[in-house]
Amino acid sequence: MKQLVNIIMGLAFFFILGSARPIYFFTDSNTIIIDKLEIEILGNSTVGKFNCSNSFAYRDTIYLNSTSKNSLKSEISMNNFECGNRIMNKDVKTTVKATQYPRSVVTITNIKPFGINYKCTLNFRITDKTLSFQNMVLKNNKESIEGSVAVKFSDIALEPPTKMGGIIKVKDDFIIHFNLHKG
Repeated sequence: MKQLVNIIMGLAFFFILGSARPIYFFTDSNTIIIDKLEIEILGNSTVGKFNCSNSFAYRDTIYLNSTSKNSLKSEISMNNFECGNRIMNKDVKTTVKATQYPRSVVTITNIKPFGINYKCTLNFRITDKTLSFQNMVLKNNKESIEGSVAVKFSDIALEPPTKMGGIIKVKDDFIIHFNLHKG
C-alpha cells in the first residue's frame, strides 16, 4: 500500500512539474530569451500610409551585464516583407534591390538596463549601407522588447518608389520598428 501511495505521489509530482515551463523558472532578471523577431517598415505616400512587415522565428539569449553574450545578430530576407498586396510587395523588393541584396543584417549590441527599459547600439545593414544608432532605447514590455528608428531612403542611397508618372510618391521618411518577442 505504501509503495502504491509513493507511485501515485511521484506521478502527480511528475505531471505538475512536467507542465511547468522551466525556462522561466530558472532564468533571472539578467537573462532575456528571444524566440521571434518582427520588423515593420512604416511610411507615408501621397495616397496614404503603408506598413510592410517581416516576422520569423529567431531563438537567442541575451545576458545583461555580461561581456560574453550581450548582443544578437540576425539576417533578414528582403523577399519576405509583406505589405498587404502584390504590387506593394513588388515595389518594396524593387526599392531595396532584393535581387542584388537579398539579405539585410540587424545587429543589436551593448544592451544595458535603462530604468525598466534597455539601451543598446543598433546597426542595420540594408543594401550595401549600414545605419548605426547609438543609445537606442528598447521598450521593455511583458511579452516583447521593441524599438523604432526614423530613417530616410536618401540615408541609404535609395529612391522612394513612385507610380503613375510621379502622381503617387512614397515620402523619403519612414520608420523601422523592431519587435523582439520574449520566449
